[in-house]
Amino acid sequence: MLVLPAIDIKDGNCVRLFKGDYSTAHKVAESAVETARSFEQAGTKFMHMVDLDGAKDGKRVNSDVILDVRKNCDLKIEVGGGIRTMEDVEFYIENGIDRIILGSAAIKDPEFVKEAVKKYASRIAVSIDAKNGFVSADGWTDTSEINYIELAKQMEDIGVKYIIFTDISKDGMLSGPNLTMLDELKSSVKCNIIASGGVANLKDIINLTDLDIYGAICGKAIYSGNLDLAQAIEVAEAAKHNGKGANL
Repeated sequence: MLVLPAIDIKDGNCVRLFKGDYSTAHKVAESAVETARSFEQAGTKFMHMVDLDGAKDGKRVNSDVILDVRKNCDLKIEVGGGIRTMEDVEFYIENGIDRIILGSAAIKDPEFVKEAVKKYASRIAVSIDAKNGFVSADGWTDTSEINYIELAKQMEDIGVKYIIFTDISKDGMLSGPNLTMLDELKSSVKCNIIASGGVANLKDIINLTDLDIYGAICGKAIYSGNLDLAQAIEVAEAAKHNGKGANL
C-alpha cells in the first residue's frame, strides 16, 4: 500500500480542518516546502496536496505554493482543489504535477472528466467525498443526492483508474477511516482506491492494508505526532511485498 502524506493549503498556509469545516482551519506547519522535504526524508514516494481555497472558489488560488513545493522536492505529487477546466489540468501537468485530482467536476461536469481521462489517462484521479453516503462538492459546502457508490461506478465507466474516497465525518477527527464504506467501494469497482480522512495511528494503516486498499492519505495524524510516517511507510511496504496494495 502507498502512504501519501498530505499538505492542505489555505490562504497560503499549511492547515488542517475538522470534518471539512473551513472555520476550523488551523496552521500545522510554517513551510510547505520544508514539510514536503521532511516527508521525503521519511521515505515517502508520493504526496497529496489540496488547494482548499481553490476547492471552495472553483478556481486555482494557491497554485504558486504548490508549484514551489514541486520545484523543491523530488517526490511524486498529486494535486486537487479548484481544478474545473482542461486549462487547469494542463497548467498542473505542464508544471510537473504527476496526478490531477478532479472532485466537484465529477458531479457537475462528467464530460470534462471524460475529456481529461481520454487525454491524460491514469494521471487523472477522482475524489469522492461523502457525507452520510452522499457526495459533497465545492470544498464540501454542497451536498448532492448522488450516492458515493453510484458516482464511483460512473467514473469507472468513464475510465478513471484512481478514486480518492473520504467519509467527511471522519476527516481530521483521528477516529479511524470508515472501513465499511471503503470495503463496499472496493467491492463495487475495479479502480485503485485511496483512503482519505480519519487515519489516526499505525493500527489504521494495518487495517487498510488488510482491506487491500491501494493507498492511504495521512494528514493530521502525522502533524499531531500520533503516526510516525517512516514507520507507516515500512508497514505499507511490507504489505505490498505480501501482495497487498500496489506499486506507484
